[in-house]
Amino acid sequence: MSPSRAFRCGEHVVSLDRVAVMGILNVTPDSFSDGGMWVDPDAAVAHARVMADEGAAIIDVGGESTRPGADEVSEEEELRRVVPVIERLVGEVSVPISIDTRKAAVAEAAIAAGASIINDTTGEESDGSLGKVAGSTKAGIIVMHSRGTPATMTTLTDYEDLVPDVTRWLVDRAKSLLETGVRSDSIVVDPGIGFAKTPEQNLQLLRDIDALVATGWPVLSGTSRKSFLGAVLDLPEDDRLEGSVASACWAVSKGARLVRVHDVAPTVRAVRVIESILAGG
Repeated sequence: MSPSRAFRCGEHVVSLDRVAVMGILNVTPDSFSDGGMWVDPDAAVAHARVMADEGAAIIDVGGESTRPGADEVSEEEELRRVVPVIERLVGEVSVPISIDTRKAAVAEAAIAAGASIINDTTGEESDGSLGKVAGSTKAGIIVMHSRGTPATMTTLTDYEDLVPDVTRWLVDRAKSLLETGVRSDSIVVDPGIGFAKTPEQNLQLLRDIDALVATGWPVLSGTSRKSFLGAVLDLPEDDRLEGSVASACWAVSKGARLVRVHDVAPTVRAVRVIESILAGG
């Protein structure tokens, strides 16, 4: 298939002529890097406004940490965290809002509150329910590869052939979404860096991310502050800016059209330079 140059999500269209930077807004107490920083709705909305001003094309709201080892959050608690923030964000920022979730009921409520993208982090545990929500609401959907749950994913890193396995699963998942009524230009795929992969496997997926790009589906890369960067740099989460920006730029140079990040401004600046270099080729 030919790569889509736009990501359609509800009434929004995110151009992919330029790389779209997705700003992370975790309204959780326990996310691996920024847990507890944005649990207050006022603080969350203010941070989202800053990210939008810095050039974020999408704001991704998450109410349940999916870091390895994280505890599961009830549906009621996740809704309590995300819905009030999304309702306010719709009136505060002009960019589309994404809901980062594993639960169909949360996705439905978030879309009713004004979100227009589902960031589906269920991975191989998917039962297809999030895709059905996307199909019925015309929301955009990002499908990410993972295995197991946050509690079990670190034990599920054995692959027959990592890059082909992940690529094949994502292509099959994208095709299954078409059968639920999701438009082809409303689908983005994400190799799931950091999810059921070892540090070495994360580096391999990044090294060969062009294999996924070659399938024609728009690719999102999410490496921001992740533990494989800590393994490379021997640095804690709050000191991985350069590694995060470098890995985002690498993915862009290999064809990724979206990057999901905590640090919007430096990533936008670096990515625009990479795009300018590539445009001269």
